[in-house]
Amino acid sequence: MAGSNILVIDGDFASRNYLALALQKEGHHILQASSGKEGLISAWRDRPDLIIADPLMADLTAEQLAGRLRSDARTTKVPLIALSSDTNPGRARSCKDAGFNAYLVKNAQVLPSLIETVNRLLGGPVVVAKEGGYSMVFLSAKGGTGTSSLCANIAMNIADAQPETQVVVVDMVLPIGSIAGIVGYVSDQNLVTISEQPAAETTPEYFRNALKEIDVWRFHLLAGSTDPDQSNELVIGRIGDIVSILKSTYDFVLLDLGRGLSRISLPLIEHADLIAMIVGSDLSSVNLSKIVWDYLQARDVQAASVYAFLNRSIGFEGLTKPEAEKIIGLPIKSVLPFLGANLAMANDQHQPYSVKFPRDTASIVLREAARQMVSLAKSLRPS
Repeated sequence: MAGSNILVIDGDFASRNYLALALQKEGHHILQASSGKEGLISAWRDRPDLIIADPLMADLTAEQLAGRLRSDARTTKVPLIALSSDTNPGRARSCKDAGFNAYLVKNAQVLPSLIETVNRLLGGPVVVAKEGGYSMVFLSAKGGTGTSSLCANIAMNIADAQPETQVVVVDMVLPIGSIAGIVGYVSDQNLVTISEQPAAETTPEYFRNALKEIDVWRFHLLAGSTDPDQSNELVIGRIGDIVSILKSTYDFVLLDLGRGLSRISLPLIEHADLIAMIVGSDLSSVNLSKIVWDYLQARDVQAASVYAFLNRSIGFEGLTKPEAEKIIGLPIKSVLPFLGANLAMANDQHQPYSVKFPRDTASIVLREAARQMVSLAKSLRPS
């Protein structure tokens, strides 16, 4: 994120100054230290948002530096990047095991990778490459529009229609996640606890073993926090990395972002294969959705990548599909009828709506919407 304070620790003045100038051009404020001990003093005194260190220091090893930073409450969660001329894979593993989030090798082409890594770890413009599994984000402009229920039920229908695929749902609703309660999932493991783990541990194999498939729902779940205080411990800089790893592990990654836009959700929205925008039929929801859509357009989000739902969650009254489309300026692809007590019953029993009420009109709508969303996401992916 531009405007962050970055500490560069490097014994070579020319190298240190080169990095400082390059990062300043990205809008960051740079602190410099010429030794490991000077770096520790600056880190604890100046509280940088991120630290870049050359592991080949005269006074401290990289492992000693990382160990002291990680053992101090002031710097335990500050992202660390090792930028080294040492190409030995063992050295890279040693640095990551000690607490570095990333290990980059100095060469003529390293600067773009360094800038991307800095942005990713700071939670700024994270580039989640459009490769691997397809990512779909679910968001709304107003609470109470059924975003989490729709995300879970669409995920189930994608998995049900394509048994050979692997689907994972990530609950990113803060401060309290909601999908675990819908599907009946109970675990101490969640997005916050995983974000706190060293990057080297959260591999594709780790997620395959840790995120079990929820039987009747047929998808895997990375649940949200159940504790508002715990949500404050979320390591934002790890989010892009976690999503990228999930995309390399699963065929479809569905992210429940809930209501609103933030520095956490925006990069994920901008780099998603498909954006599911959930719109309530009440006028306030439609007006707020217009504000969100206008903002996303200003961020160069294209209408072709948006799958808008009109969810009649408040009852039969409210705006019609043409009325909502006219206000928002966005085509609505699917209209979900009022589900009433049926949805509450399905959620209370932790069952997918299409399983509990297989012949209901809404179940047909959900199945067709899931099919259309998969088709659209695949058509939008660059060859």
